[in-house]
Amino acid sequence: MTRSLFIVDVQNDFTEGGALGVAGGDDVARRITSYLADHRGDYAVIVASRDWHDADSDNGGHFAAGEPDFVHTWPVHCVAGTPGAEYDDHFDTSAVTYHLKKGQGEPAYSLFEGATEDGRTALQLLEEHGVLDIDVVGIATDYCVRASALDAIAAGRHVRVLTDLVAGVAPDSSQAALVEIAHAGGSLATSVD
Repeated sequence: MTRSLFIVDVQNDFTEGGALGVAGGDDVARRITSYLADHRGDYAVIVASRDWHDADSDNGGHFAAGEPDFVHTWPVHCVAGTPGAEYDDHFDTSAVTYHLKKGQGEPAYSLFEGATEDGRTALQLLEEHGVLDIDVVGIATDYCVRASALDAIAAGRHVRVLTDLVAGVAPDSSQAALVEIAHAGGSLATSVD
């Protein structure tokens, strides 16, 4: 088996009530948990990422000094060790085989910019396990899911985004991200396909 599931940033600050909560975030967390209950055995590797920003810096300009532009600068979110950085309560992580933290002191969108506690990157994990196919789910479709899927395609993997297991910041930019992923060679499916 050479398939991996990438679960991107299903965290409290990105779901309802969080610093950058997206509509439908809690529902996506529940649906991912349900999907894992039925499909855990389909994957050789299940990788989950979290934004894990430093509390004592602007994280390379990622945290806005004034008004955020919501493109390159953002309100403070997912600060290491805070409740906002923890996984959403509706996301059962028991099936996750590797946890990556990203954005430690710098902007980071892609799961590929993260590392495990022992310093292994997503690409190293894929190579260790011979993974060629990746399903991508999580938050937010138009930012971190997009970046993770595009990096996986650039790394020569076959990528499928499960569109019923993602939630985005805005409908138009989320749709544009999915079109971009498909144009880059990824495929779009649902969890029941």
